Amino acid sequence: MSRIGKKPISIPNGVEVSARDNVIVFKKGNVTKELDTKGNVKFSIKDGELTFASAGEDRQSAAYWGTYRALANNVIIGLTSGFEKKLEINGVGYKAAVKGKVVELSLGFSHLVNYELPEGVEASVDKNLLTIKGNDKQVVGQVAAEIRGFRPPEPYKGKGVKYLEEHIIRKAGKTSKK
Repeated sequence: MSRIGKKPISIPNGVEVSARDNVIVFKKGNVTKELDTKGNVKFSIKDGELTFASAGEDRQSAAYWGTYRALANNVIIGLTSGFEKKLEINGVGYKAAVKGKVVELSLGFSHLVNYELPEGVEASVDKNLLTIKGNDKQVVGQVAAEIRGFRPPEPYKGKGVKYLEEHIIRKAGKTSKK
């Protein structure tokens, strides 16, 4: 039985939630998000709360129950406050710049790395800190992972692109013979 699936989601002011067949439609202002449950869970919208129930008694139904509740909660959080990931760029000459919808990275290669941001994602740079913001948790995380993948941090000097909260385990390196 899903413990996450049992929790109702309170719908904040300004967010409209409606149902159409097996699709939950979230709307705030002119932004509309849809969550297709594909009939894997049952849901109801009553008294400003969105509740989910398992469609069956098997393990897969319980897994869908918690998963779709978490996905719906992420959509509501994305519409109200949004998501952000912070990347730290460490290294001599390593830097980033945002030019419109393109993030221009100088990461020690012989060329600049240009990363085009997808729709609904914006980035900003403050010294060596790259902030990625958006209202879709999956897309924000994917963009951050792809940018980090250009130059992951190395364990000797810690040079590269890392998440702000990430801790790099350092290695000692070579020791000289005496």
